[in-house]
Amino acid sequence: MNTAWPERVVSVEDLEELLSRPTDQVCHVLGQLSGDLLLLGAGGKMGLSLARMARRAWNRVGHRGRVIAVSRFGDGGEALFHAQGIDTLRCDLLNPEQLRNLPQAANVIAMTGRKFGSTGDEPLTWAMNTLLAADLCRKFPDSRLVAFSTGNIYGLVPVAEGGSREGDPPQPLGEYAQSCLGRERLYQYGSRALGIPSALIRLNYACDLRYGVLVDLACRVWHRQPVDLSMGYFNTIWQGDANAQTLCAFEHLTSPPWIVNVTGSEVLSVRVICESLARRWNVPVEFTGCESGTALLSRNDLARSLWGSPSVTTDQLLLWVADWIEAGRPLLDKPTHFESREGQF
Repeated sequence: MNTAWPERVVSVEDLEELLSRPTDQVCHVLGQLSGDLLLLGAGGKMGLSLARMARRAWNRVGHRGRVIAVSRFGDGGEALFHAQGIDTLRCDLLNPEQLRNLPQAANVIAMTGRKFGSTGDEPLTWAMNTLLAADLCRKFPDSRLVAFSTGNIYGLVPVAEGGSREGDPPQPLGEYAQSCLGRERLYQYGSRALGIPSALIRLNYACDLRYGVLVDLACRVWHRQPVDLSMGYFNTIWQGDANAQTLCAFEHLTSPPWIVNVTGSEVLSVRVICESLARRWNVPVEFTGCESGTALLSRNDLARSLWGSPSVTTDQLLLWVADWIEAGRPLLDKPTHFESREGQF
């Protein structure tokens, strides 16, 4: 157990503090920036902790820039940002007039994207994931830009090879992944055409204690539900580490965009993880299907060479998740559907 981390996380407040704790690297990188930071699509799962980490880092180094979270905030939640010294703006980014009225900012993180619900409403998915990327480049031609992408663009790869690298050719499966590759292409075009220094974050399964692949698997074992082995292997990374690496990407912006995989260092086995949880809880675990020789996997060699291994190990993260589930603490009820092999979400 890393002595920098607690043995267990006992409340949402403690969890949010850990998720937003800035590293020395984050403080150094953000301390070199000038101007404000605008987070677009900040109402999603990572928005609050990422914005709060940036705010805490700037507070530590004495930076006076504003951190501004932009979202429709359809479910409220603005007070959570305000309590951390983060400004908010309500905006439907697909509404041209509302987008046009957003303020300029020297630094922009685009967290926008749509995954679940894509099947059956593909046009909206393409608009959110692809069209909006072009609109954002036109809106912020003078900004430094970090944009989220996904490891889904690689498609299924042989497990024995350990995962996809940044230079591997994309082979997206299904319209969600195809639209995400379209998003990358539009950011690449906009960055090159307008000279926007940019980075693309190919994230592969961040894990909070309220959601994530480990949470999905733990809930199935805890509730004695069968576990599907069709997607028998996966990567995951503590969301706090994903936040830190995203912010550190501001040190590596290029035109066309710099690309980095953000994920854990290990190829994890669904079977092994579930059997470990079953032993902890002294319960049976039932599996359906069998492991395939391919999975959606990414390698984080580039990220590790720059920022070191993730600070929270898989063992530690799994202990936190197991304790969180045992205690009946809050969950977001947002399953990852990582087991999908057809690319339908």
